[in-house]
Amino acid sequence: MCPRAHGTMARRDMAPRWRVRPRGAPATLEPMTGASRPQADSSELIAALAALQEWAAESARPRRLLVRGLEALARACGAAGAHLEVVIEPPAAIVAGWGTLARRPGRAGRGSVVATPLHGLVAGTRPAGAGPVVGTLWLDGPQRHAQDAVRLVEVAVARARDRGEAARVERRLAAVDEAIRAMASVLAVDRVLQVIVDRVRILTGAQYAALGVHDQAGVIEQFITSGIGRPDRARIGAPPRGHGILGLIIRENRTIRLDDLMVDPRRVGFPLNHPDMHTFLGVPVVVRGRTLGNLYLTEKDGGFTDEDQSEIETFARHAGIAMENARLHDQVQRLAIVEERERIGKDLHDGVIQAIYAVGLSLDDVPDMMDGEPDEARRRVERAIDALDQTIRDIRNFIFGLRPALLDGVDVVEGLAALADEFRVNTMIDVELRAGPTVTTPVIGPDRTVELLAIAREALSNIARHARATRAEITVEPEPEIAGVEIVVADNGIGFDPGAPRGIGHQGLRNIRTRAISIGATLLVDSHPGSGTRIIIRVPGARTADEIELVGGPPDA
Repeated sequence: MCPRAHGTMARRDMAPRWRVRPRGAPATLEPMTGASRPQADSSELIAALAALQEWAAESARPRRLLVRGLEALARACGAAGAHLEVVIEPPAAIVAGWGTLARRPGRAGRGSVVATPLHGLVAGTRPAGAGPVVGTLWLDGPQRHAQDAVRLVEVAVARARDRGEAARVERRLAAVDEAIRAMASVLAVDRVLQVIVDRVRILTGAQYAALGVHDQAGVIEQFITSGIGRPDRARIGAPPRGHGILGLIIRENRTIRLDDLMVDPRRVGFPLNHPDMHTFLGVPVVVRGRTLGNLYLTEKDGGFTDEDQSEIETFARHAGIAMENARLHDQVQRLAIVEERERIGKDLHDGVIQAIYAVGLSLDDVPDMMDGEPDEARRRVERAIDALDQTIRDIRNFIFGLRPALLDGVDVVEGLAALADEFRVNTMIDVELRAGPTVTTPVIGPDRTVELLAIAREALSNIARHARATRAEITVEPEPEIAGVEIVVADNGIGFDPGAPRGIGHQGLRNIRTRAISIGATLLVDSHPGSGTRIIIRVPGARTADEIELVGGPPDA
């Protein structure tokens, strides 16, 4: 240490320093005076600062960069060695040395070694010596700029701490974002509940996590866990019902955080084989003022912090939205199933049920005719058999029409080809498909393609049931006038009068017309008794975004 100037009073606001005395002599605290701190050589200190800042700027804080910084610092002070030990937040010990102090000096050693406490800074702005002690800097030598060196190290440590804290916050935010995305990507109710529990446990670092979903009376109906294996869960027995601390969160609808759950007087105890749980965090899951359940987390090393609580409360809000979305999706699916059942019932009633009913009526008189009119009775039975065979083929066609491979994900021509093949096999009626080379699904869009195939299926079904045809033809051509396609389903059957009233069991044309209107298509029925039938469907092309804008937006805008 440089000798003090005579007649100079020691400044009380300077940071304390410890000198390592010769062997056998205890270290003593001595204040540094202004006289003991000569003016720093700016070029040397700038080099030291640059080296330390390079270390602090690296997120991994490699030790080699810190050693290089300590070397530059020691050279700026004229010291033969330097050693640094410091603890920053989040807790991380930093130890490095250079020169004669490559290793930590002992409590007794050379008289030239001086230990100086390092104080923590808040964002690098707190005055030297004002913050808590976070470490020690040792220098071996004259130390002509020791106080400047201490300040540089404090600033570098503060920057490394701030950078580490920023990186930690960024990692936690990324983890929260990933957890939220994982929840949002799942629509099955049971699955989304498990994803919520698994993600919240990983997010906080807790050993155990659970989600309790309770009814309006506060009784837990579902209890989903994470961190406990199935065998252990089975040994514990029935899930909790909502007593003790769990019930308290349900009743008071607020977050509860405990350092030790085991000693809290409000607990009611654990069942046999239940693991001990000490640190605890319980957070309600609320959506639009309505509580859907509660998140429970236990056993985090060091306990849960204010940051953990704030983070999980934010996560719980997103979890509630994910739970609500999954339930709404489930309701939509149920409604879709009901609608599909109604559609199937309509189609069955239009064809299969009415056909079977007609067969039953035709057989009512057969027992009475067996004696007096045996030939007519035999003909009726034969016709009934033929009709039932036709009904069986209709049912097979109907089942074939429900296949997703036919009505979903194929283009117009592929779907019609599949329908034609099935029709040919089940009816023994020769059917030919004629398709233009430029007909593709994107012309009319996938949704309208599905409806168009359903129309073609209905038209073919009508041919099989009513036309008494021996040949059918499906023609698909692009229609430039409407930028879409035209489909014609024709047969050489008996034909009919489209304007005549239709009786029970003849709802096919009405179904076709309803579907055509739903996709904006036009329908023309060209038929006369004795001359066959032509069903002509013209489907306009799907509008582009520019066309939609020109006409003032889509129909439902």
